[in-house]
Amino acid sequence: MPAEGERPGAFAAFPYDRDLVRRFRDAFPRARWRADEQCWFVPGTTALRRLDSWISRELETLDRHADDRGRDAFAFEPLESPYLTVGDDLVVRTPYSRTVVEAMRRIPWARWDPEGKAWRVPFRSYEDLLALWPEIEEAARRNEPEARRARRLSPQAQEAIRIVQAERRRQRYPVPGDDLPPLEQPVATLTWGIVVFEEIVPEPLSDPDLRHLYPHLEEHLGRYVWAHWRRPVLQELYRARPARELDDPDLRASRGWWLPDREELRETARRQRQAERASRARAGLD
Repeated sequence: MPAEGERPGAFAAFPYDRDLVRRFRDAFPRARWRADEQCWFVPGTTALRRLDSWISRELETLDRHADDRGRDAFAFEPLESPYLTVGDDLVVRTPYSRTVVEAMRRIPWARWDPEGKAWRVPFRSYEDLLALWPEIEEAARRNEPEARRARRLSPQAQEAIRIVQAERRRQRYPVPGDDLPPLEQPVATLTWGIVVFEEIVPEPLSDPDLRHLYPHLEEHLGRYVWAHWRRPVLQELYRARPARELDDPDLRASRGWWLPDREELRETARRQRQAERASRARAGLD
């Protein structure tokens, strides 16, 4: 299942095997490996149906005893949770959580069932599911409506929101003085999403509390300077040239900015269009 906002397509994860990967690439030449998520992405509106058919054929040729071993493992160490039901396979149904989606993508042969609105996992992948279950269940409980409401209403959460909103109004972002972002073009950031930097202020940072707002800051704050930003307009997003290659995750984490890829630009444009439509509706213009 594509995450919210992604282009149509489906994700696939399976144990590494050279011949299996070759057969997969032959069947889905447009598939792309996503290293950050450790899964394949197959684009297209019919990707899920085609992927299900391919998986069914492959499962017939794989070790026919794997599911039996998985059932034995489940019987020996059963997993009980309100988010799991057991039948011909294992059905995982949770509130939406990006953490859950990323965890399920790492489980071989797990697939999203759009009709049942649940993840289906064959018994052969039970041990993989079991290893990730604490992470999945914790994220599911954290995203229950009651838990989210309690966090929003807590004094600590309200104070944290107030601090973030105040910092956002300043429209500034710390960037490494020796690795500055380009000006006047859309740039992705860890904290504020995609922005357009307009000015670099050569004033080193000194407040250690800023690390709570900007997780990419390293110990030596004097390395960073302030870059002032604004939100891009739609035409800037449409005209922006997407990055050809994704930056190394460690580089993103330390630098705090990167050139967005095509999907990031599309998602930002989609959200901006929604915001503009909502604004017009509130003003009575639609």
